[in-house]
Amino acid sequence: MAFLLPLGLMAQVYSFTEGPKTHRVFMDESYLVETVFNTEDGFFIFSRGGYFTMEKDRFKVQFEFNSNFEKDSLTYKKYDRGASWKNISTLDQNLEGKWLMAGRVKPEGEQRRDLTRSRKTMKILLNGYFQWIAFDTANMSFKGTGGGTYTAKDGAYVETLDYFSRDPQKVGKVLPFEYRQNKDDWYHKGFTSKGEPMHEIWHKRN
Repeated sequence: MAFLLPLGLMAQVYSFTEGPKTHRVFMDESYLVETVFNTEDGFFIFSRGGYFTMEKDRFKVQFEFNSNFEKDSLTYKKYDRGASWKNISTLDQNLEGKWLMAGRVKPEGEQRRDLTRSRKTMKILLNGYFQWIAFDTANMSFKGTGGGTYTAKDGAYVETLDYFSRDPQKVGKVLPFEYRQNKDDWYHKGFTSKGEPMHEIWHKRN
């Protein structure tokens, strides 16, 4: 299925349905993520994304990750422009952008990751929607993803899961966190979907 994205609209979240499936698309000025899940129960189907370039009136996306790679071997895809998308974006909020998992805060201090390595966990926040994706750019391997809606205001960050590849039983779960931003670092504190305490550091991805 080709994308039918109006050329002039950037930094938005889009949605369209295909039978019982919902396609959700994040797109900023340089990066595109498509995720598909069952509309009724949020059961995860696939996700793929990467940086794009323009070729005439098409977007050519060079995938950094593709959860269906073992089945379809796709490393890139060209998407046609068009006008059949529904723009589901809401108002801009704090923390918008692409973030890489940069480490954790431990009792003994911060433990930082090497952000240049191929194994990455990225979170994209845009217009009231979020998605995290764990992947490895060295071999197109996909580790997991989850996403939905979020709010971020006055140090309170709340996620509501619309899909979760590792455990569909978590769909609909509401996860409250505390957040603090220090320049390009986002400190993210609370409990995981399993109820385990966490204090993560995310760094803005340029």
